[in-house]
Amino acid sequence: MKALITGASSGIGRDIARQLAKKGYDLVLVARDFDKLSEVKQELKTNVEIISMDISKVENCKKLYEQYKDIDILVNNAGFGDCGYFTKTNLEKEVSMINTNIVAYHVLTKLYLQDMKEKDNGKILNVASIAGFMPGPLMATYYATKNYVVRLSEAIKEELRKQKSKVQISILCPGPVDTNFNKVADVQFALKGLSSEYVAKYAVEKMLKGKFYIVPGWKIKLAKIGCKIAPTNLVAKVSYNMQKRKKGTGSDFT
Repeated sequence: MKALITGASSGIGRDIARQLAKKGYDLVLVARDFDKLSEVKQELKTNVEIISMDISKVENCKKLYEQYKDIDILVNNAGFGDCGYFTKTNLEKEVSMINTNIVAYHVLTKLYLQDMKEKDNGKILNVASIAGFMPGPLMATYYATKNYVVRLSEAIKEELRKQKSKVQISILCPGPVDTNFNKVADVQFALKGLSSEYVAKYAVEKMLKGKFYIVPGWKIKLAKIGCKIAPTNLVAKVSYNMQKRKKGTGSDFT
């Protein structure tokens, strides 16, 4: 059994690697930081291969797939965010975010899903966010990327169901998690974050049981329900006020 995990050098990706290694999975760990990947590899007991790669580039995603085709579990986890008014956030950073959070997920999901469909076996875990169920003023691009991941995964799930495929797809939709994401996005969440260890363990357990929506924490479960029943304009107002309470040293909310 082998799993491939992107964004595996820290946070949720690293801790999912730890959980799958405990269950006997060999691993292919992908991230940009080779040194951090090496540290993760040293602590794991199963066979681990590490790949230092920028998956925001489509050609790199294709190379990764060509190099590692026999995969039982794909975990699309790499991603980052940014915070601020849309007119003031950095365009280059946003384009890189779209390429990492959307394009890489899309390409890898498509390539590996085709193989899994052929074998009629396999699992894909797309790491989304509670942000994927709502508009996100002051984090507009990040929320939009996670909306894409949620809707794409929901559509694929229905296609697999209609085709009576045994391949399973899941989406992990946490709220705030204590990871390096906060530093990169330049935010400090008002709601206390869950530990990445807890989120990873919860995600792996639910994924292996075939759960589609994986939402750790009762507060975030309630938030998901609220997003479903409340009018979109109200959700946007609530989301805006939530972002305003985030204290980012570089974010301009004035």
